[in-house]
Amino acid sequence: MAEVEQQFVEYIVKAIVNHPEDVKTERKVDNEGVLITLHVNPEDMGYVIGKDGKTAESLRRLVRAVGAKSNARVSLKIYEPEGSRQGRERGGGAAGGDPLSLDALDDLKI
Repeated sequence: MAEVEQQFVEYIVKAIVNHPEDVKTERKVDNEGVLITLHVNPEDMGYVIGKDGKTAESLRRLVRAVGAKSNARVSLKIYEPEGSRQGRERGGGAAGGDPLSLDALDDLKI
């Protein structure tokens, strides 16, 4: 079963990309803390990174905050596959589906 931080990352990222079915995370724990590696469709890298890296930095801050609640040091690594199109051919806003609802975050039991 995925841990809370991992579920949180998947939930947020699936809400902002065009290919939510391709969102995958890996979770590794060592003496430095928890490392979550995020994998997305190459076409969605621009959405995940954001303008000037602001979306990626926001994701990292949120993940650290979620981890702090359980006294864990959590880091987020975004795996950039070959052929990603960060910064190119990006649209605005959440892609497809329903808009992100803050009420849905309650289901994560953070």
